[in-house]
Amino acid sequence: MAGVLVIEDDDRIRLSLVLALEDEGYAARGAESAEEGLTAQRSEPADVVLVDLMLPGMDGFECIRELRRDADLPIVVVSARDDTHDIVAALEAGADDYLVKPVAVKELTARLRALRRRARTSARSGTASGPTSVVFGDLEIVPAGGEVRLRGEPVALTHTEFRLLCELANHPGQVMSRQQLLQRVWEYDFGDERLVDVHVGRLRQKIEDDSRAPRHLVTVRGMGYKLQR
Repeated sequence: MAGVLVIEDDDRIRLSLVLALEDEGYAARGAESAEEGLTAQRSEPADVVLVDLMLPGMDGFECIRELRRDADLPIVVVSARDDTHDIVAALEAGADDYLVKPVAVKELTARLRALRRRARTSARSGTASGPTSVVFGDLEIVPAGGEVRLRGEPVALTHTEFRLLCELANHPGQVMSRQQLLQRVWEYDFGDERLVDVHVGRLRQKIEDDSRAPRHLVTVRGMGYKLQR
């Protein structure tokens, strides 16, 4: 039974999410502030964390950053704030997905299942035998070993960033649309394409010498992204 921590200061919303998730078979619990949520997660880690942005004390953005510093686990924002700036800022802070309230429980649980499948797949990648490297200049990717190295030095990526990079590496030089990447990396039949854009931006900061002038992970205007040697 997967554990879900709901960090939400509105008692009604928090309780309704916890009860709905329990009905769907999750072991759900709530926290009414970022501080309480971080303490709960550190003492008894959940498999997935849902975070509201408008929290008393520490806000949701900083809460996400703290969660991401502690561990690489699926983090989903559930917020009434639907401004593009807020969505992008939350994803850049380290969230894997963003849902706008009110949330349909079936959509939420479908996203959670996809997130956990991706996390399990990435965790198993290191158990495969005979890892082979894919090299793009000074960037080396070992899909079966779950490793990425830049000029021989290891690069720390989240599960989602690693899956995105591997998907692009599996199609070297081929342009992949945002919708294709949503389907193959996030396993979503539909969704917000900003998920792809923000994760590409985060990847560039880690694998490119200059993220504003990328050499490997490039944008093809009007089409999508490609990884080139």
